[in-house]
Amino acid sequence: MRLDTLLASYAGQTPGTTALVFGSRRVNYRDLHQAAFAIAGGLHKEGVGPGDRILVYLPNCVEFVEVLFAAFMLGAIVVPVNTRLTAKELAYFVQNSQPAALFIHSDAWDGLRDIAADISGPKWYVVGKPVPGKEAYGNLLTHDVVKLPDVPVSVEDCMILYTSGTTGKPKGAIITSANVIVQHYFLNAIDWGIGRNDCFLVTTPLAHRTGLARLMNALCLGTTVVVMERFDPEAALALIEREKITAVGMVPTVARMLMPSMKAHTDRCRSLRHIIVTGEAFPVGLKKTLIELLPKVQLHSFFAMTEVGSITLLKHEEQFTHAASVGRPTPGVEVKLLDDSGNDVPVGEVGEVLARSGMPGRYTTMRGYYNLPAETARTIVDGWIHTGDMGRFDEQGYLYVVDRKKDMVLSGGFNIYTKEVEQALFEHPAIADAAVVGVPDETYGEAVVAFIKVRDGCSIGAEEVIEHCRSRIASYKKPKHVFFIETLPRNSLGKTLKTELRKTALHNLATKGA
Repeated sequence: MRLDTLLASYAGQTPGTTALVFGSRRVNYRDLHQAAFAIAGGLHKEGVGPGDRILVYLPNCVEFVEVLFAAFMLGAIVVPVNTRLTAKELAYFVQNSQPAALFIHSDAWDGLRDIAADISGPKWYVVGKPVPGKEAYGNLLTHDVVKLPDVPVSVEDCMILYTSGTTGKPKGAIITSANVIVQHYFLNAIDWGIGRNDCFLVTTPLAHRTGLARLMNALCLGTTVVVMERFDPEAALALIEREKITAVGMVPTVARMLMPSMKAHTDRCRSLRHIIVTGEAFPVGLKKTLIELLPKVQLHSFFAMTEVGSITLLKHEEQFTHAASVGRPTPGVEVKLLDDSGNDVPVGEVGEVLARSGMPGRYTTMRGYYNLPAETARTIVDGWIHTGDMGRFDEQGYLYVVDRKKDMVLSGGFNIYTKEVEQALFEHPAIADAAVVGVPDETYGEAVVAFIKVRDGCSIGAEEVIEHCRSRIASYKKPKHVFFIETLPRNSLGKTLKTELRKTALHNLATKGA
């Protein structure tokens, strides 16, 4: 089963149903299919076929979706790249994925001009205003195509989604059509109760895992998705009210920004029935506030990774009874915890999270990393994907993610999970944001360092931070060093760059020691 066949079915069965809303544009399934088919024909005439990569460096727009399905029609592989990434980062993705075609928006051209000469492989297609020497996107729509070549049944790869690369170069996870359909069509519909009567809102970039997932939910189900050009709280509320949005996916930043407007205008959210959040990164307090504010809404949280898909689910009714958990394993997904020797850990003890759902690429787990056979072999063993996350199970089978394996601090022989310390820090009313890392320590091997962003209008000192932690977690887990910072460094996906924080901590400590 391929994603483009779903679009073709809806174009035939419910052609007038709105598939996509973007600004003033409303595109039904018939027109979306026709546009994607024309673009696929144009790309086919340029020699693009099964297995070729098509890199999409576009902001949220209708064209993004058209190119996505055009690629699927050809059996080509889409490489979505967030436009918040720099030209240098884009050049890396081009070099790594070796695409046959590269789609950009004319608004991005000035920032890409300097690297264009170094990108000689793909043919460039430009959405928006003309760019000298580059093919206009509209030219692809003029091809009169009657039939596209059949895609071999063996062609399953449909996307390469790059990991965020907080500690090194991003790796491209190969996602298959089955991965998308099983996860976003079948499992999500059953687990969350979403269906063809729902209307979805995308608040994040379509190239981001969250935005792409909600897009796939809607288009696999044959319903409507409303895509924001960029997130704005007031605009989001207006769309929820106007379009009668029933389902919205949120990352923590979006939820925090929406909260004041939601509190002032809860009536504008009366159509909402589902809020979908990622459980491992979504603060417990924020989830509770959402539930209290919108009591008729079902909150669905889950623990997922690009490479694995959904690992666990926490149902709405469990949000308070097991608020700190990321839930129990997703039906059909096996989860186990191993120690450093590869042995299963007892209930209540911490181990690395491994997940498996049949053969890689067949259900929810990726097929592997693009052009990285050694890394794939290290990550996937007998179908089990090593997530690099550390977690523990309780007696009822609920999973609690305590840290990334590489972020764990070993101090005085004790394992200290930075996430636990961060959660304690967030309980202080004067702390707006925080991150914890480990640094070398002559006495204990490693020491805990906390970076704190103070909430506007508040004040707090280092000693108060340390005492606050001492009162909530074991004394050996409290920060030894505290640094105050205006903004935590994050990548384009919002993940804290702990490598940068470690460098800053070492510099600060060296300066302090001098």
